[in-house]
Amino acid sequence: MHIVLIEPEIPANTGNIVRTCAATGTSLHLVGQLGFSLKDKYLKRAGLDYWDLAKVYRHVTFDELKSQFPDSNFYFTSKKATKFYTEVQFGRDDFIVFGKETEGLPDWLLKENWENTLKIPKLKEARSLNLSNSVAIILYEALRQQGFNAGSPLE
Repeated sequence: MHIVLIEPEIPANTGNIVRTCAATGTSLHLVGQLGFSLKDKYLKRAGLDYWDLAKVYRHVTFDELKSQFPDSNFYFTSKKATKFYTEVQFGRDDFIVFGKETEGLPDWLLKENWENTLKIPKLKEARSLNLSNSVAIILYEALRQQGFNAGSPLE
């Protein structure tokens, strides 16, 4: 599995996501301008000592990332979506794309990929869920669908 963060802003969220990805053998792709330095102490603290287990990649643009994986499925996340994340069957090499904490994904990207845009159910009155929690919710559903990568070292 692959998690993609487009322009994440909060180092602690990204650090938590690094930890989740490291613990599950999931690749993490950071795209565009980051709201922090990769040397940020809060980022490192949130990722604990999992950095050596993490597979973290940097990409200048989303198009650059997508061009490297032209045959892969990409799923996009938005509170605006009409399809729940539980309504798709995830594959081992799929990408799940998340936007920045304050704005989510750009409208043009959602519009181009609307059929693959997913949401997590929540109360209408709640503005959003935390980014690192959202990643964990959808990633673990994808892994569950795959039998937690049967034959992998996940226990």
